[in-house]
Amino acid sequence: MKIILKETIDSLGIIGSEVTVSDGYARNYLLPQNKAVQATPQNRKMLGQESAKFELQIAKERKLAEEMAQKLEGVACTIAAKVSEEDHLYGSVSVRDIVDALAGQDIVVEKRMVLLKEPIKAIGSYKVPIRVYKDVEPEIAVEIVPE
Repeated sequence: MKIILKETIDSLGIIGSEVTVSDGYARNYLLPQNKAVQATPQNRKMLGQESAKFELQIAKERKLAEEMAQKLEGVACTIAAKVSEEDHLYGSVSVRDIVDALAGQDIVVEKRMVLLKEPIKAIGSYKVPIRVYKDVEPEIAVEIVPE
């Protein structure tokens, strides 16, 4: 089903964009929650008239994202992990550990925003990107040290 988004949804797109989703997702979630409308000619015309409002909303979201990106740019967090005598980690450092370490510095980041390809399994320094907004991904420094 083709729908037009009335608000930005990370997994689908930004406000005002036309996307195709499964019928059940649209009928059971997006339409009842008023997050989208069906892509009919009448709705396209109505949302076309509100495009200036959408542009303002997009600009506001982007500005907030860029401010958060500047705040995150110089952040470094240190995570203490248990290691063996040969400096191998017991287990690994995951997204949850990074989110908790940032929360300890009063930086609120959701788990889905941390773009860690695979869990960290060795001691050292790593650069981890954080997706704040579409195309806005500052990197933070994560240092794994022995406990």
